[in-house]
Amino acid sequence: MTNELYIFVKESLEKGAGRREIEEALIRAGWQKEEVKQALSSFAELNFPVPVPKPKPYLQAREAFLYLVSFITLYITAFSFGALVFAFIDRAFPDPLAVGGRFYSSGLRAAISAIIVAFPIYLALIWQLTKSEARDPERKKSRIAKWLTYLTLVIGAGIIIGDLITLLTNLLGGELTPRFTLKALTVLVITGSIFGYYLWKLRQAEKEEIAV
Repeated sequence: MTNELYIFVKESLEKGAGRREIEEALIRAGWQKEEVKQALSSFAELNFPVPVPKPKPYLQAREAFLYLVSFITLYITAFSFGALVFAFIDRAFPDPLAVGGRFYSSGLRAAISAIIVAFPIYLALIWQLTKSEARDPERKKSRIAKWLTYLTLVIGAGIIIGDLITLLTNLLGGELTPRFTLKALTVLVITGSIFGYYLWKLRQAEKEEIAV
């Protein structure tokens, strides 16, 4: 939303113009409907002589900390779960040239330990943040949450594309072993699930903003 649009809406409301009237005029002038609705939603619908601005969404240090830790624990959980599945795949389809039973055991323990620690923390933080958003819907507009969500989507999209390219390259080269295929599918399922969930969540938040 531009400052020009914000000022226009504010001055129009001050002069007694109706919200529907302002919206129609701006759309006819070429403004996007989403931008217009966002500008109008910046002011509370109160019976007061002048437009009353709503508080802009902001994050305190505590909330920023919660969002950051929630995404960090998500990445740790996803990576560790993938490592755990990889370990079972290696056990089911052992590489004849590989030697390292001790490494297999220690890697398995590390992955399980990381999941036991990180996943409950992630669930607890998501529950707390969801509860805060339910109490105050304005928190859904927080910039850091959107930034981290988009970052996760970019990383996820990159991993999915890279995984599919590698899978196709091996398929065309006739090097598609069961061991490799299962690992590629594991990466695809884990990353795809995270990507799908956060994309859905982002779209839901955008729909709610437009509907306001």
